[in-house]
Amino acid sequence: MIARILSAAVTGIDACLTEVEVDVSNGLPALHIVGLPDPAVQESRERVRSAIRNSGKEFPAQRITVNLAPADLKKEGPSFDLPIALGILCATDQLSPEVLHDCVVVGELALDGKVRPVTGVLPIVLEARRAGIGKVLVPAENLAEARLVEGLLVFAANHLEEIAEALSEDPPHIPFLAGESSAESREYYLDLSEVKGQEHTKRALEVAASGGHNLLMIGPPGSGKSMLAKRLPGILPPLSGEESLDVTRIYSTCGLLRKKGGLLRSRPFRSPHHTISHAGMVGGGSVPKPGEISLAHRGVLFLDELPEFHRDVLEALRQPLEDGTVTIARARTTMSFPASFSLVTAMNPCPCGRFGDAVKPCTCSPLQIRRYLSRISGPLLDRIDLHVEVPRPRVRDLMGPAGGESSKAVRERVLSAREIQRKRLEGRDIFFNSQMGAKEIKEFCPLSAPVQAFLEEAISRLNLSGRAYDRILKVSRTIADLDESADIQPEHVAESIQYRTLDRKYWDQ
Repeated sequence: MIARILSAAVTGIDACLTEVEVDVSNGLPALHIVGLPDPAVQESRERVRSAIRNSGKEFPAQRITVNLAPADLKKEGPSFDLPIALGILCATDQLSPEVLHDCVVVGELALDGKVRPVTGVLPIVLEARRAGIGKVLVPAENLAEARLVEGLLVFAANHLEEIAEALSEDPPHIPFLAGESSAESREYYLDLSEVKGQEHTKRALEVAASGGHNLLMIGPPGSGKSMLAKRLPGILPPLSGEESLDVTRIYSTCGLLRKKGGLLRSRPFRSPHHTISHAGMVGGGSVPKPGEISLAHRGVLFLDELPEFHRDVLEALRQPLEDGTVTIARARTTMSFPASFSLVTAMNPCPCGRFGDAVKPCTCSPLQIRRYLSRISGPLLDRIDLHVEVPRPRVRDLMGPAGGESSKAVRERVLSAREIQRKRLEGRDIFFNSQMGAKEIKEFCPLSAPVQAFLEEAISRLNLSGRAYDRILKVSRTIADLDESADIQPEHVAESIQYRTLDRKYWDQ
């Protein structure tokens, strides 16, 4: 007899429905799994055999063939244990297969029959809804994650024996476990008011958050660069429902959701170590998985000690910064992962970190400084809109009480500026100023004659590139939005230009 159970395979951050076909026939006792399974799927033979026996059911002493269709799609992980076990029990008439019709089943089995959680449940449930499937059966620990998607009946179980008993009853049914639906993680952010001094850098953070711009901070050790970067998520707009689902899907695929967590509401903040590999940053593997830039999607990617990162890792950021996606090509497949993030970087001005410091003299030779700075390429610098110098904090600032605006107050201005951009860009596939292309810049960044003359002189003196010119206009538009000004004024352009001068100070020596 042949039994068919619906399941799903996760590829990248998406899922593909898979049919688990089980045929039990006379012959030498054996269990064969075909359909391009990886070693983890092949090893399910022993887990399924022990789980069925320890759940009070009979494992047939016959020839069992399991086919995972479509056969040309690579199957990975232990999530096929439960559908294979249920398929064997249905094929041997130990269970009624009727209730499993129109139901996607995923789950790993322990040797005693316990149903263990698996990764990638959210994309699986999303694919089931898209395909018009009405029910899903998941491990109990994945229940909260599966119930984030509306429009389906979500069932869950702790043990294979529970499912077997329920399907053996008259009428058969799937056991249902109650759980919190749409469990949300609480937002928790560090506050800008905790940083003493550095008002100029705080202003740059506000501009970066308002327009979705990238930021480079240069300063000596201990000047507060990391403190400031960690407070950027606190002034960014909250994730919308669609964005939350998008981010949660990526974290579900990577197995990074908390044990019983639900929808992620906090902006991601990723800060990889400078020894990270190319694959760790952009994603990779024989079957590509998301990297740090995709885990930072809709949030912040912070690269501290920027020159210490491998050159190929930094250069790999150039295409995602422009397109908002990263494409990974392999012999068998090509996958694209979302990578729309705000890049925040921090670095010392020289190897010892004291170049230009008025308190401690620099001990580096000019050649050492040039070699250190040359690790950052010009094309990458051009893709970073704001360059800010973070000086050593003054003693009176450190000794004084914490003050300055709170993240909440700054966030209100950021939200107002983002709303202006939303209305301006409505009907287009972009949402804030940093995403504007040449057409939008021409339409939304007109300059009066005096402002244009001022900008032309600045570009000529600073020898700025065409990309730098476009980014100055984008940042000027953002500063004007913060001032709620319909037109770009000279002071907006002047502030924008000052965020483009540090590369000339340090790199054009």
